[in-house]
Amino acid sequence: MISPNKREEPLVYELSRPGRRGIQFPDPDVPRTKLPSSLLREDLNLPEITQLDAVRHFQRLSQLNHSIDSGFYPLGSCTMKYNPRVNEDAARIPGFLYTHPLQDTNTVQGSLALMHELQEWLKEIGGFAGVSLQPAAGAHGELSGILMIRAYHLARGDKGRRKILIPDSAHGTNPASTTMSGLELIELPSDKRGNVDVKVLRSACSENVAGLMITNPNTLGLFEEHIEEVVDIVHDCGGLIYGDGANMNALTGIVRPGDLGFDVMHYNLHKTFSTPHGGGGPGSGPVGVSERLMDFLPDPLVTIIEDSDEDEPPLYGFKTPPKTIGRMKAFNGQFGTLVRAYAYIRAHGGDGLRGNAEHAVLNANYLLSKVRDAYHLPFERTCLHEFVIEGRWRDVPNVHALDISKRLMDYGFHPPTNYFPLIVKEALMIEPTETESRETLDAFADALLEIAAAAHNNPDELRTAPQTTPVGRIDEVRAARNLVLCCHTQYPSNPDPSADPES
Repeated sequence: MISPNKREEPLVYELSRPGRRGIQFPDPDVPRTKLPSSLLREDLNLPEITQLDAVRHFQRLSQLNHSIDSGFYPLGSCTMKYNPRVNEDAARIPGFLYTHPLQDTNTVQGSLALMHELQEWLKEIGGFAGVSLQPAAGAHGELSGILMIRAYHLARGDKGRRKILIPDSAHGTNPASTTMSGLELIELPSDKRGNVDVKVLRSACSENVAGLMITNPNTLGLFEEHIEEVVDIVHDCGGLIYGDGANMNALTGIVRPGDLGFDVMHYNLHKTFSTPHGGGGPGSGPVGVSERLMDFLPDPLVTIIEDSDEDEPPLYGFKTPPKTIGRMKAFNGQFGTLVRAYAYIRAHGGDGLRGNAEHAVLNANYLLSKVRDAYHLPFERTCLHEFVIEGRWRDVPNVHALDISKRLMDYGFHPPTNYFPLIVKEALMIEPTETESRETLDAFADALLEIAAAAHNNPDELRTAPQTTPVGRIDEVRAARNLVLCCHTQYPSNPDPSADPES
């Protein structure tokens, strides 16, 4: 296990010195032209720095970043698994890397063939009738799915269906997608075992319900024990089922949501199929749909427009579904991420994908078994790919989940997801994925156990963490209210909370 050590010196950002240059342009071989005075700025304070200093600065910054390549990343509900390098090699094949989306389809047949085959694979994995690769991220897939559900009801003249039912264990983007679609959300509580409360669901269903958004396994890391009954209840009142596929890594090759009755679900290619994500991208959130929503898929879909014969491959092109909700993204999806997902699925095959899901569940349950006696588990059940524990103890009221997460940074681990789902007080959501070794899981568990002991014996050690990182405990509320967007200031590691925000 990585032991806490001494904090490094704070990073110095102010490296500019007058007269220093990182590049020197040659004299122009054309006549100089005087620039319009309206385009010149005297107050543009650009840094003056040598190329070597700039390279060293950004190299050091990159080494300070935490990534899946540098350490364990147990960020719950994010599936931060290792990304095999063959995926990157595939995405950088010149024929994929340098294509332009406005090229004639005859010149990009290889790219279209990949997209079409990926569509077919995702259909098979999820048990759906059709798939669109357009959405650019998970939340974008959610929005596409809810827009299709709305369009389906409107096309049938059922204009009164304005309500979307959402369990309180759902991802936070579910309510946002509902609101952005112009629909009204109704929250459903969980029962004592962490499932959707079936009695409340049954009472909430009416002729005004457009559908239900559900994550299975849910954000507690638990499989919905009554999922088939839940689907039947919603379908019986005329609603549709939206599946949030963010946690599909627990089910791939084992359960097909389409077989459970889901009408639409987004896949997170950047989670389940390994493309690294974080920091804003890259992401990809294709949607799979049942037969009743096929006509409403985003436009365009990749299709075979001319069948192959013995000597020639098929000819690929695009088609527009007859009742499409329209284009959801410029051009044709996050193509680089599509290539990586294609490489990942092809490398593993059906048996490999199932094995990955099984090992993800095994790793989560192994880690839970190591720490469950030291932390409170709100729902005493076998978890799937992730689990949620409480980051608090009744006999230590001044230690919180945030303190535990900050202290984990001193051990070299990225913190788990904090304070989510909201139905668990001081929640810590932990997802190890299938790619971590037993030694890594043991080290992480040992750190959590040491932190639990310190919470009782030396709580100040947690409340002042992190102590070994380049930057110490940040006043996050003050930082959000008093933004400093200029890089020409060197900040202290532990600012005085009583200091003037403007100083």
